[in-house]
Amino acid sequence: MFQTLDGFFKLWNFEADATQKILNQLTDESLPQEVTPQNWTLGRIAWHTVTAIGVVTSRTDLSFDSSNQDYPVPTSAKSISDSYQQASNGLVEAVKNQWTDNSLREVQDMFGQKMSKGEILSFLIQHQIHHRGQMTILMRQAGLTVPGLYGPSKEEWAMIGMEAPKM
Repeated sequence: MFQTLDGFFKLWNFEADATQKILNQLTDESLPQEVTPQNWTLGRIAWHTVTAIGVVTSRTDLSFDSSNQDYPVPTSAKSISDSYQQASNGLVEAVKNQWTDNSLREVQDMFGQKMSKGEILSFLIQHQIHHRGQMTILMRQAGLTVPGLYGPSKEEWAMIGMEAPKM
């Protein structure tokens, strides 16, 4: 849970940049990649990650322009990536202009649970981390390069002059 806006902005900026790196690697052809027909596709997970920002924050008093219609899924990877950038920037500006450090302690009803605004912001970050993990697996299955987020990815070891860990 965040106690200060500055704490949120520092972590959000890092994690949003990581999510943006993943979304920037998607291609239109990769969006239908699936584990099974009963599970969400790569595109569906990516779009859900975008729209969750607006869906979750719509339960608070924040106001900003963000897509919160999570179906149908766009068929353009660039559209998904651009929409994430817009939603992320909108969230940051809204929090900066509409909330204070004291606001973070205010409790809201979040889908039947009582959560402080600081907890809601933490949830948003954890939510996108969760879905990034799902997307990276589907990206590998789709033949896409996965960017390193918390260290080098498999493909990046050689670029930094090191041997990748053994399989």
